[in-house]
Amino acid sequence: MKNIVSRLRRALTSKSWLPDLALIALAWWAAFWLRFNLGLPSPYVTDALVTTPIALACMALGLLLARVPRQSWRYVSLADLRHLAGGVALGAVLTTAAVMGLRVEGFPRSVFPISALLTLVLLAGARAAWRTLVERARAHGQPGQAQQPLLVVGTLEEADQALRMLKGVAGWHVAGVVSPDAQDAGRTLHGVRVLGDVQSLADIAAAQRAGTVLLASPPGAPLRREVLMRWSGSGLSLLTWPSADELLGPGAVPNPRKVQLEDLLGRTPVELDAQGLAGLFSGQTVLVTGAGGSIGAELCRQAARLGTARLVCVDQSEVAIYQLEQELRRSHPAMEGCYYTASVREPDRLAAIARAHRPGVVLHAAAYKHVPLMETRNEIEALRTNVLGTLNAARVAGEVGAARFVLVSTDKAVNPTSVMGASKRLAEQVVQAVAARYAATRFVSVRFGNVLGSSGSVVPLFSAQIARGGPVTVTHPDIVRYFMTIPEAAQLVLQAGLMGQSGQIFVLDMGEPVKIVDLARMLIRLSGRGEAEVPIAFTGLRPGEKLYEELLADDETTEPTPHPKLRVAKVAPVAADAAQGIEAWIAQAGAEPAAPALREWLRGRVPEYRAEPVRF
Repeated sequence: MKNIVSRLRRALTSKSWLPDLALIALAWWAAFWLRFNLGLPSPYVTDALVTTPIALACMALGLLLARVPRQSWRYVSLADLRHLAGGVALGAVLTTAAVMGLRVEGFPRSVFPISALLTLVLLAGARAAWRTLVERARAHGQPGQAQQPLLVVGTLEEADQALRMLKGVAGWHVAGVVSPDAQDAGRTLHGVRVLGDVQSLADIAAAQRAGTVLLASPPGAPLRREVLMRWSGSGLSLLTWPSADELLGPGAVPNPRKVQLEDLLGRTPVELDAQGLAGLFSGQTVLVTGAGGSIGAELCRQAARLGTARLVCVDQSEVAIYQLEQELRRSHPAMEGCYYTASVREPDRLAAIARAHRPGVVLHAAAYKHVPLMETRNEIEALRTNVLGTLNAARVAGEVGAARFVLVSTDKAVNPTSVMGASKRLAEQVVQAVAARYAATRFVSVRFGNVLGSSGSVVPLFSAQIARGGPVTVTHPDIVRYFMTIPEAAQLVLQAGLMGQSGQIFVLDMGEPVKIVDLARMLIRLSGRGEAEVPIAFTGLRPGEKLYEELLADDETTEPTPHPKLRVAKVAPVAADAAQGIEAWIAQAGAEPAAPALREWLRGRVPEYRAEPVRF
């Protein structure tokens, strides 16, 4: 009762009641006026005067019960108008009951529905008019602020969403909509006219003097690629909306940004088991190795968003771990972060860190991944980090009783032709062998392909070459790779860690492979130039490099999981002693083992490894 009285007091003292009450009274008198053909006979003036307070009180009560006074006129929506209609209907019923209870002789009953209709029209019209004025003032921005003309490209449904979002963004004047369907020309959306189809985009932009285009299509849509490949470099600036992951980042602003490669190759957002992941990570201690790398840092961000209480970040790079520390302190100040400059190749140090924090989840992302670099002169380093480091991390996870251990693996581990790929396949075997020793911990591995924008990947290399004016070097015109974004890869790693049974190897749905030369062309176009300005040069395959990558070996099959983008690889069983002898051989190999001997030993451990001749 106290809460009801308090609500009633706040509502009655709210200034928003003043225009509503005035409009309700106006509607009541207008109903009499309309009922008697635009004139009010004197006998009924008394009826109107006597019943006006009753109509005001009953209608106000109906609106109050519908919570209409709590509506913000500036942001009124269709849902608010539906609530308004319900409040008016309730108020009309109360008014009818109250006035009829007075038994006013000769009272015109048609006044009730007429006044209700007029009340709804006046109240809804006032709110819509106020929102229109606010949006118009916002569209004009601050005095002296320039309004840039903007074209929106997309289907009518996509353009509708984009126009709604642009209403909250200052500095833009939407000059028109460009649709992929020529039949839409001439239609209007939110007062904005569809000026033509995509084929005529350049002519429309010139006619409207618009140098900026907002792509309203979702990530990965063919329309995005078509617009980019046809009109990039023609003077048009292409924009899109930030992704959901970008909006979750610190300091994110929901404003249009320039189109990036991820927007063209992106796929549908990953659907996560949010409840299950929250149960796994919320309040837990999580240890991430390779935390300063592209995937490791994103795993840290995702774990922090899921409510991790303590995040233990391990990386051998002082600069990388420092940058990660600064970022996480800003974005998650309430989370306890522990940052170590340590190497997974040092088992005692890694064990000391794990014993100090007792992590419930260990995410192992530390690895050397550059194929040509690991193929010559650095083979032993690939074994020490990728194999021995994985063995150390897996043992530590089992010894401290972690609930989950997840190895970040690669598609290059399938039928490997490089030392790096073979080392990652051996790392998967090591994890399966360690899993047999520690039943309390679930050990899983996750394979995926190339990650856009990760350190050492092709995209930063191409971007640097484009900035220098070219040429952009592609090894072979037919070479293809699977690609995914960093957030997508990290999210699927976490999902696999939640779903996986101990010893399983997960394969991610990487979508369709992309030709590297097409990737280069897209990046050149994104820079605003064409191949005439920035040429592409083919240099030939590098040591250990394949024309295409496989996600499954020839003798493997997969089986589906409840998640549409995750499948389980059915691999040959691993011997319980698969990890034995690895430490001894690597220690005995010394600082500079003979490359043929190392490859021969690796082939004995990974039979599917097909070493190619080393070219110096």
